[in-house]
Amino acid sequence: MQRQMPKTFFIRTYGCQMNELDTEIMVGQLTQKGLKQVFDEKQADMMLFNTCSIRDLAERKVMGKIGQISRRTKNRPIIGVTGCMAMAKKETLFRKLPHVDFVLGTNNITDLSNVLDEVIHLGQKSIRTTDQFEENLDYLVAKRGDKIKAHVSIIRGCDKFCTYCVVPYTRGQEVSRPLEDIKEEVRMLADQGYKEITLLGQNVNSYGKDQPEWKTLFHDLLYHLDAIDGIERIRFLTSHPIDITEELMHAIATLPSLCEFVHFPIQAGSSRVLKKMHRIYTKEQYFEKVELLKKIVPNVSLGTDIIVGFPTETEEEFCETLDVFKQIRYSVAFLYTYSPRKGTPAMRWKDDISDEVKNDRLHRLMDLHSSIAAEHRQKLLNTSIEVLVERQNKDGYLCGRTRCWKKVIFKGPASLIGTLQNVHLHSCNHETLVGGLHLSN
Repeated sequence: MQRQMPKTFFIRTYGCQMNELDTEIMVGQLTQKGLKQVFDEKQADMMLFNTCSIRDLAERKVMGKIGQISRRTKNRPIIGVTGCMAMAKKETLFRKLPHVDFVLGTNNITDLSNVLDEVIHLGQKSIRTTDQFEENLDYLVAKRGDKIKAHVSIIRGCDKFCTYCVVPYTRGQEVSRPLEDIKEEVRMLADQGYKEITLLGQNVNSYGKDQPEWKTLFHDLLYHLDAIDGIERIRFLTSHPIDITEELMHAIATLPSLCEFVHFPIQAGSSRVLKKMHRIYTKEQYFEKVELLKKIVPNVSLGTDIIVGFPTETEEEFCETLDVFKQIRYSVAFLYTYSPRKGTPAMRWKDDISDEVKNDRLHRLMDLHSSIAAEHRQKLLNTSIEVLVERQNKDGYLCGRTRCWKKVIFKGPASLIGTLQNVHLHSCNHETLVGGLHLSN
């Protein structure tokens, strides 16, 4: 059945910052095609679901939402599924969700316009799920909602093959983006008034290793970007501990724009569990890297990802994870229970930790993280700290973040949005620091 070209579209994004950037690129493509983005799904002629396969819950949310839309008897929109779930499930999505009109993999978002034309003019379902990524994305077309901070992709894919992770299968092997293309985008963002960029990759530390003839590794890229006028802050996500180098540590210590925050996921505190996860390092090797990083960057703040309840994890091994957290005292942590993902090596193993035990371990770790985070905030009280002002909330407070990712609110005029301000911190409101403009401003 032939469909009419949609006039409006609604897009919902699940998962990581890379998915958020892919959404911005697709929004730009559709806007150039003449479609209007709407934020009320009932007004949409087309609905896009940019999906994640890392967690089973995210997949179930997408399936449930599409099933709900499919039951509409009137004005059913064109439905497209993009992202990691599209790569993981491919044609099976059409069988499970017969009202889906097209499926677009993570490596095919440049095909969005052509796929939509196929659905409209040929009146048939369309699927594009190429396994290998080619660096052909037009990042400059991305339409960003945030005018202060921007994500910038520098490398896509992952070669590490952790046994629990679907990313190598949904995003393919590592492909670095050319240095000059990255610099062009960052210069454009600076010219548009952006103050902070976050460099994205499944493993940013691998940047350039797939292209040795470039003779440009991640720390080299950072020196190039720090030299671009107008960008006040540079962050990066995510680092694999095995690939963090001493050169990168010195770049963090030396470059004025580079924030002293490193997301440095350990995933588990037991060397046996780390080996079973295929993380390629031991707990002792991880601690050596952390010790060297703190020596070179004494004021560094660390973030982590941790999975509890991985197959065969014992109570004693979970307590090792608690001990690691107590010793390193992460300021930011993303904590999860293990869930098996189809297509990963870990699927071969029995998921032998009960949900009750997983949830108990998760809550114990979350409680520890909350108490350490509260201590971090208390230590900052009665000090002054640099804050990038991002927006004004409904109560009239200016909102922003410190270089080490702490949330801060304070009173001030809206004209300060997009500027760096020195804020004197005097109290906390839940997980947010509260302060006032420093008198020297």
